[in-house]
Amino acid sequence: MTQPGKMAWRYNRATSRFSGEINKYPRHVAVLCLNFCLLLLSVVEAGLYTESDQIIALSPDNVKSVLLNSSSAIVVEFYASWCGHCISFSPVYKGLARDIREWKPAVDLAAIDCADEHNIKVCTGFGIRGFPTVKFFHAYGWEDSAGKTFTGLPHDVRALRHLIVDVMEKHQDPWPPACPPLEPTSQAEIDIFLETNNVRHLALIFEDASSYIGREVTLDLLQFENIAVRRVLSTEKDLVNKLGVTEFPSCYLYYPGGNFTRLKVNIEARTFYSYALRGLPGVVRSGKPVLAATDHISTHTEELWRPFNRSRVYMADLESMLHYSLRVELAAHPVITGEALTSLRKYISVLAKYFPGRPVLTNLLKSLNSWLQEQSDDQVSYQAFSEILENSAQAPDAALPEGVRWVSCQGSQPHLRRYPCGVWTLFHLLTVQAKKADGSDPKEVPNAMTGYISNFFSCRPCAEHFKNMAAESLSQVNTFTDSILWLWSRHNRVNNRIAGALSEDPDFPKLQWPPPDACADCHTVKDNGDHKWNHQKVLPFLQDYYSVERILTDYLEDESEVLAKQKAKRARTQQILEAQKRVEREAKEAPNPPNRPPSTQDIVDEEEEEEDDVAAASQAEGKTLEPTPWAGAEAKVALDQRQHVRRPSIVGMKVRDTQEDIVDLDSFLNQHFKAKAAEVVTTNRVKQRTLQRKREERDAGPVLGLEPDLGSDEVAPMRERELSGRRGRWMSMLSIGFSKVDVSLCVILYFLSSMCLLVMYLFFKTRLRLRPAKLSVP
Repeated sequence: MTQPGKMAWRYNRATSRFSGEINKYPRHVAVLCLNFCLLLLSVVEAGLYTESDQIIALSPDNVKSVLLNSSSAIVVEFYASWCGHCISFSPVYKGLARDIREWKPAVDLAAIDCADEHNIKVCTGFGIRGFPTVKFFHAYGWEDSAGKTFTGLPHDVRALRHLIVDVMEKHQDPWPPACPPLEPTSQAEIDIFLETNNVRHLALIFEDASSYIGREVTLDLLQFENIAVRRVLSTEKDLVNKLGVTEFPSCYLYYPGGNFTRLKVNIEARTFYSYALRGLPGVVRSGKPVLAATDHISTHTEELWRPFNRSRVYMADLESMLHYSLRVELAAHPVITGEALTSLRKYISVLAKYFPGRPVLTNLLKSLNSWLQEQSDDQVSYQAFSEILENSAQAPDAALPEGVRWVSCQGSQPHLRRYPCGVWTLFHLLTVQAKKADGSDPKEVPNAMTGYISNFFSCRPCAEHFKNMAAESLSQVNTFTDSILWLWSRHNRVNNRIAGALSEDPDFPKLQWPPPDACADCHTVKDNGDHKWNHQKVLPFLQDYYSVERILTDYLEDESEVLAKQKAKRARTQQILEAQKRVEREAKEAPNPPNRPPSTQDIVDEEEEEEDDVAAASQAEGKTLEPTPWAGAEAKVALDQRQHVRRPSIVGMKVRDTQEDIVDLDSFLNQHFKAKAAEVVTTNRVKQRTLQRKREERDAGPVLGLEPDLGSDEVAPMRERELSGRRGRWMSMLSIGFSKVDVSLCVILYFLSSMCLLVMYLFFKTRLRLRPAKLSVP
């Protein structure tokens, strides 16, 4: 009998196995260790194992980090991918990985392909001489550890599991904190535990010394909180007599104060104990919060929770899945061609054949399937597909409801379950309906599902996992019964692989389905006590669960409303298309489209016409318009703006890009009135020029025999203004394309170059003067 101080417990805490002190470990230790193991999960795609097998791939790069000083014990298979015995053993090793998946992070599985030349040094370093070889490496192993070799390697999951438990029990100090205690307990240890821990449930499994059920269930519940499991031997008379235990094995729930009750299960076996204990109130996976009942879930909009029956299928989930599949996921592929197009045809074909939907939806699916099968091109655009999907041909009573209304597939959070749940539900339903309809090809639905997921399912790692499963076992499907059971078994394998992942909904944990409380007859045990599915009971359960008669139509939108919404949507779409065509037609017919700015020649011609009109009006009125006092500055602004638009007449001259000012409302109003004023000033100036022209003609009267009308005192200022106007025009023409800074720089450079020339001139002139004259020699 063990001493009370030597007892080790697990409930977010662990105790030293060999000391009397209780060492408290944080609640998240197991979760962190598990996440570490998951991060190391990479698989030898070229070997015997794929990423879906939950086996760590060892290589020269990670072998030390995985095996040495690890918080988890590691079981490693050294194999050669060409070895026949290794190939035969691989299904057993994969089954072991699925069977003890919940034992992480206490123990994990790894493998290395010694046939790969990059791994030969690692394999020879561990003394591998034959294949397959399985070694056990303890947690926190030292660098020179060669591991413990499993001799007489059994080709049986149960025997391998027992070998692992035996080796883990023999671990020496210090006991790994990630591993729960596996030794038997006593009455004294239980009393100490209840005094020092506030665990909600304490499960005691009474068994014989040769039984492994207690230790296996302890490891199965390793990743769960608010539950502690201990093993009690049949020789522990105090506890056996106190609880009145008469059957071994059996499980009792023990509470403070000496209260206890027997755990009711159909069969006294490991799988039934584990499932029943996980279902106890408050028992959740480590790191997953306990969710309280709520009437709504928090999203960007308050979406009400829809109460539902968990044992039924809802048509609202199926229609929501089709909406997301056909309108969202397929829309990510503008052009569908090749293998994807073939997969799409198969997918729509099985929907048109076997989907037991409302007439309005089945009519649309048949119309869509007919159109798709008639396409002779090797590619189809989603736009064309979408037009048929939205019933642009206006087929009678054909429509796909828009939007999603998740019911049995709704999750406790907006990002949980939903669409993936809808995909599984739809294809389970199709496999059952294909058998009921006496189809011709048992693989028709599985192939359609594999093709759709491989080419269109947005979660690409998920799609890769499903492809691996299909490639591995789909060839075994020969009948419609095989088809139903194949998809069911693949679904359970996926549940096993992603149990405990962040995508798992704590309110809908990933279990092997159907659970015992849903179908007790579906579960049985082998002669050795291991769990076994009773396929003769599973098949009728699936056929009944996914039968058309059991599909509930709650929360569905009325067909008349669906058709009315489709008609309104088609009318809106038609209006938008007609508006676009009208705009394009007007743009083509318009000589100067509104989006195109007027050309420079148009502006010049418009100004010349305006000047002629103003001059004619001035002559008709016979009077001179005097400018307002503030007209000079504003007219200059308007003139500068027009000159800025004009292109220079000098070849090679570039016009500066117009800078667009961002102004507020007040600035806009001021600018608007200034522009009006500038227009008036420009009109006055044109009229003044016209009058000046007339006066010049009259000044030339004596020469031409005409009498002048103006005095000499008026002629001189007029001529002066004319000369200044001409100079202004010349200056304006010369300065086209230059700012004031540019002109200033030009003047400065011109001045500096002139000064340089002057200095050079003076320098050489002085030098010539100082140069001595040469005397000629006779």
